[in-house]
Amino acid sequence: MKGPLFYAKILLFGEYGIIKNSKGLSIPYNHFNGSLKISNFELDVLQEKSHEKVKEFSNFLKSIDSKVVCFDWDKINKDIEKKIYFDSTIPQGYGVGSSGALVAAVYDRYAEDKITVLENLTNEKLQNLKLIFAQMESFFHGKSSGADPLNSYLSLPILINSNDNIESTGIPSQNMDGKSAVFLLDSGFARKTAPMVNLFMVNMKNKSFSKMIKDQFISTTDMCVEDFLGGNYKDLFGHLKQLSKLVFKNFKPMIPDQYKDLWLRGIKTNAYYLKLCGSGGGGYILGFTQDWLKAQKELSGHNLQVVYHF
Repeated sequence: MKGPLFYAKILLFGEYGIIKNSKGLSIPYNHFNGSLKISNFELDVLQEKSHEKVKEFSNFLKSIDSKVVCFDWDKINKDIEKKIYFDSTIPQGYGVGSSGALVAAVYDRYAEDKITVLENLTNEKLQNLKLIFAQMESFFHGKSSGADPLNSYLSLPILINSNDNIESTGIPSQNMDGKSAVFLLDSGFARKTAPMVNLFMVNMKNKSFSKMIKDQFISTTDMCVEDFLGGNYKDLFGHLKQLSKLVFKNFKPMIPDQYKDLWLRGIKTNAYYLKLCGSGGGGYILGFTQDWLKAQKELSGHNLQVVYHF
């Protein structure tokens, strides 16, 4: 048995901000995917590890209020006995939604009275899904917005207008001949999300940090979302530069030390602008450039992956 595929995601804008009601824009990233699988053969070491994680996750699901979501426990228990596991190419700890894809797959297979992607997805239904996914994904991160599993489940771009207003959206068509690009920079090592999110929540208790988030970070993030969706790329790169500066100044622990000089070089040369991909701390770093060829030269020797041409 192999279940349907659920894709990775990239949060283009909204990291940390969506926890505090900023806009966010998340897109599926079909380069990586995963599915629940039952094998007729003995599991290898990685598959066995994945099975144990699915088993732990299923035990956690018992703690979720049945008024929020109910699961088919007979089906879950039978699958656990058959050593079900998550067969995934999504790198873990890289900020592209490995846990979100697993949450989406488990909801799709086991949730009773589930909201399906085929029905009319009103804001109320999307909010309900987001709430369910936030509670499910808290097993992995301690605190979750629910946006990652939602993106993976729907396999559509998701626009988060605020905590209580989300919608599926269209994004400008890719222009494969365009000079501009969104890309991933591989830091070469994974990280855990929960410590980064916990650090952010601690920092929010600091008045100056909290004021910066409310007065600068959220408004700049919102402008980036609006510029990108509107195809207003000139303003977008101006706001991206501001965002990159804000992150460098205020989120230093989330930027790996060996990439801090590279981060600053992008701001100084305007060849590219870097930002966090998810919670930061390692994994992928997200980049934007108006000249992909120039950015490649500046970042020569680093592992880069284009996500979107425009």
